[in-house]
Amino acid sequence: MAFAKSNKDLFASVGADGSVRLFDLRRLQHSTIVYESSDLVPLLRIAWNTEDPNYLATIMMDSPTVTVLDIRVPSIPVAELNGHKGAVNSIAWAPHSACHIASASDDGKALIWDLSSIPKPVEGRWTVSLSPFPLFLLAFCASARPHTNTYTYSP
Repeated sequence: MAFAKSNKDLFASVGADGSVRLFDLRRLQHSTIVYESSDLVPLLRIAWNTEDPNYLATIMMDSPTVTVLDIRVPSIPVAELNGHKGAVNSIAWAPHSACHIASASDDGKALIWDLSSIPKPVEGRWTVSLSPFPLFLLAFCASARPHTNTYTYSP
């Protein structure tokens, strides 16, 4: 579960049904599904962009991919970040940048992704890039077989 920084009443959750749901604390009896994973694979974690409240990131069970979502455009990922060789188990947005997110994986690597090249909406439609983007910087690589299970930014 993750709360929106810009709206204290809005939070998002993920679950075993493979969906990302938005909730408003003032109307908890209803939720809005903004994304469902392919084949309804369970979603494990969610992180809300700390600087841009339109963006969320989530990870699927046993998947090396981080999925970035724009809540203004439900159902369609803005980006799928593929750089890990093992299952991603942690994600965290940079506290002072809208375009940087970190991911940690069972492959022993923590990657920092630069999302500044994500396409922007043009006249209400999203442009989709087929070329590989965004780039990542290797932040950490564990030797032997320890797993990186949690990644957080320090202010």
